[in-house]
Amino acid sequence: MNEAFYPLGAILVSALAVPGIIFFGDKKPNYRETVSIIAGILKFGFVVALIPHLIDKKSFVIEILPITSNLSLKLLVDPLGVLFALGASFLWILTTFYSIGYMRGTQAQRQTRYYASFALSLTATMGVAFAGNLLTLFLFYELMSIITYPLVAHKEDEESLEGARKYVIYLLGTAKLFLIPAMAIVYYVAGTLDYSPRGIFTQEMLSQHRLALQIALLLFLYGYNKCALMPLHSWLPSAMVAPTPVSALLHAVAVVKTGAFSIARVLLNIYGEEGIISLGMQEIILFMAAFTILVGSAIALTRQNFKARLAFSTVSQLSYIVFGVALFHPLSILGGILHITAHAFSKITLFFAAGSVYVSTHYTEIPQLNGLGKKLPLTFVAFFLASLSMIGIPGFIGFWSKFNIISACVERDFLLGALVFLLSSFLNAAYFLPITFRALLKDPISSPSSHSLHSYEKIKENYFCAIPLFITALLTIFFAFKIDFLYQLLKLIEVLYVE
Repeated sequence: MNEAFYPLGAILVSALAVPGIIFFGDKKPNYRETVSIIAGILKFGFVVALIPHLIDKKSFVIEILPITSNLSLKLLVDPLGVLFALGASFLWILTTFYSIGYMRGTQAQRQTRYYASFALSLTATMGVAFAGNLLTLFLFYELMSIITYPLVAHKEDEESLEGARKYVIYLLGTAKLFLIPAMAIVYYVAGTLDYSPRGIFTQEMLSQHRLALQIALLLFLYGYNKCALMPLHSWLPSAMVAPTPVSALLHAVAVVKTGAFSIARVLLNIYGEEGIISLGMQEIILFMAAFTILVGSAIALTRQNFKARLAFSTVSQLSYIVFGVALFHPLSILGGILHITAHAFSKITLFFAAGSVYVSTHYTEIPQLNGLGKKLPLTFVAFFLASLSMIGIPGFIGFWSKFNIISACVERDFLLGALVFLLSSFLNAAYFLPITFRALLKDPISSPSSHSLHSYEKIKENYFCAIPLFITALLTIFFAFKIDFLYQLLKLIEVLYVE
């Protein structure tokens, strides 16, 4: 079978499901959601089918549409893209099951539009994962911003529309203002937008166009604003007005990870280690990432709204990926890229838990969670397990990503970098563990401002929500003990062998 079949299938299958989702619509919701589930399974299957090809050939390029002699739309299948695609496609399946419980449990309106937009957003996500150059990446990246707008604005109340407006202005605005000039500079200097394992710039190019390439790099870092580097991060907490499944998949897996993934592509496959160091930009990038890690965590500590705390935690954790890659040590690159998967499974569990609480109680504030663990045991045990992964406790996948980055900092005698991650882990514990303490160890509040004893007795778990989040929580442990598989996939990335 033609090698283009699987990546194209992974990209297009969810888009092809949209007519079926719309056809069945609200009149036949079971059929509508079955179409989404089948599309998710097929998408994951297409990505899994790429692994043997990848091991055999390491990577391959598929040209889709030539534009000029040295510019075209093309796809690249490589370990970095496949790892990203595996996580996103698998979690879409669980999110669809979760969405059934959430959307029906909250009696949400416009459910058909929700499922159709979700499917299209996964098409854009796969396009980003398999983009073969900056031009293809830009087109799918922009498509992601446009398609996810109706998901953020789903409720169509004043708060949702304002959050969606900020979301689209930040993401489309920074992409237009920053990414297009950055790509123009790269094309002018190198004559190509294609990726290369060690970067595309020669030493002569770096010397002759030093200032232009420094400016272009900064434009890339803030143009891919889905990564939420400070100070252009405020769109992400504002977008938490979306339904929780949207926050979970798009803001823990797809949207934010396309930003971090895109920055990793630029650092590894456009500039490369030699380019970043020659331009004197490594320290600047590390500082930007470290600043976002610590300040994001500090702000999360102050938030009492459940999803807002998780949102600022995401702002912080995304910069782990940028920091790890920018350090350009084999272990830090390994840890940074591994954190794409570690954060995806851990954070989607946490968002799912917030949604499960909302479906069962309509509570949104952390002080309201007292005693709820007795009524929602699956939800809060899963939340506790995912919290331990985010903190970086041994036995969870989150430990391995942090361990590799800290080890790289120590080997490079960059002890300040190691301290940043240790302090971040302490802050993670400070804002995650009190939530579990409230839910599992404190007595329920019976004041009128919260829940009365009568309403507390009526609270029960929605298993369509609780079971998927419990599965993702268990996977944070499973992957920790099956880490060799992920390592073998990641070590196919050629840059990891650079000493």
